[in-house]
Amino acid sequence: MSQGSFPGRRPPTRSGGAAFIIAAGLAGIAALILVDAAGLKQDGGYAGVGPGDVPRIIAYGLLVLAVLTVISGLKGDLPKPPRQAPAPVLWILGGLGLQLVLLHVVGFVISGAILFAMTARAFGQRPLWKAVAVGLVLALVIYGIFDQLLQLNLPAGPLERLIFRG
Repeated sequence: MSQGSFPGRRPPTRSGGAAFIIAAGLAGIAALILVDAAGLKQDGGYAGVGPGDVPRIIAYGLLVLAVLTVISGLKGDLPKPPRQAPAPVLWILGGLGLQLVLLHVVGFVISGAILFAMTARAFGQRPLWKAVAVGLVLALVIYGIFDQLLQLNLPAGPLERLIFRG
């Protein structure tokens, strides 16, 4: 038997290393949530459930996922990760960047339609003008709900001022 090998066990693969990094990230996020939840006032009232209980449940769930990820990494039975395509990610990041830049210039509806169209393009939607049209309709509906029903202000541009007088 060679030194460092164990009968019946395969060494962790490259994806196993990624599993340990992901598990560490999950555990780190869980720790941050637990620290934050510890600072919340634990006033359960009549129901016995306080504002810190749900964050704690989420944190414990993340810790369970971290342990399961470590176990999968140790077993080495993780699937080989697929080859990543950078173009869709760049379309989505470009849409987010344009929305950030244009939000206060052209308003929520137009910037939201651009983000929707670029995200749809990242998922393979062609032609782009159809996605822009659908994005405009969806963004108008969302803006109307927030502005008219919920009375919450989203950044208004010329289109919003024309339609909603906002």
